[in-house]
Amino acid sequence: MDWRQTRVSSDTTHHTLHGQPIYEVRFVEVLKFHEPGLAPAQADDGAMHIDTSGRPAYSSRFLRTFGFYDGRAAVHADDGWFHILTDSRPAYAERHDWCGNFQDGWCPVREKAGQYHHIDRAGMALSSDRWAYAGDFRDGVAVVQAPDGRATHLDHRGTAVHGCWFVDLDVFHKGYARARDGHGWMHINRAGTPAYARRFAAVEPFYNGQARVERPDGTLEVIDEKGQTQIILPRAHPGGSHAD
Repeated sequence: MDWRQTRVSSDTTHHTLHGQPIYEVRFVEVLKFHEPGLAPAQADDGAMHIDTSGRPAYSSRFLRTFGFYDGRAAVHADDGWFHILTDSRPAYAERHDWCGNFQDGWCPVREKAGQYHHIDRAGMALSSDRWAYAGDFRDGVAVVQAPDGRATHLDHRGTAVHGCWFVDLDVFHKGYARARDGHGWMHINRAGTPAYARRFAAVEPFYNGQARVERPDGTLEVIDEKGQTQIILPRAHPGGSHAD
């Protein structure tokens, strides 16, 4: 059976293949399968990972379990959050207040004191820097938020990608990142430079060279990578009825 073809059932209690259950047991909740073919599952006796037969992959139980990424899965246990290997052994000794998932070999975690940083698969910190918030790495770059609330991009060495700071920020997608300064939202390139002069109330990531945005007056439009309007979109009116 190819676990990559399975789906979570509509009631989230089991997995299906071509619309049919792949095992008989039912759980409180299951999540998607991830490499190497294990899925998080919540049962009456606790959380674990299961294989495609619905059997637990190990005897340990946790408060919550999440999917495997880079061979490690985040779990919540009585003594805190950490990552486990596929046999439920801890990947490192440290315990955290929260853990994300590994992406590009690094993972954001929150310390008991409330600060964020990134760790590698052995649990070692990327650097001695601590942040008000830290997000996932994507294509070698992650967003971090400083104690004063400003956000910037870091690389895998823990150094600034461009040295520019913003009110709010997203990861890069198709060469651009959503960013907000004191005047509104825009897109920036990897040098931290705005792609255009305009500012918006909201912007979506670029999709095949164009992005949906909202002007400060609420008008919706689609722009290109130079910020030029391609089309004006219809705008729903609050309190209006749904279309049949």
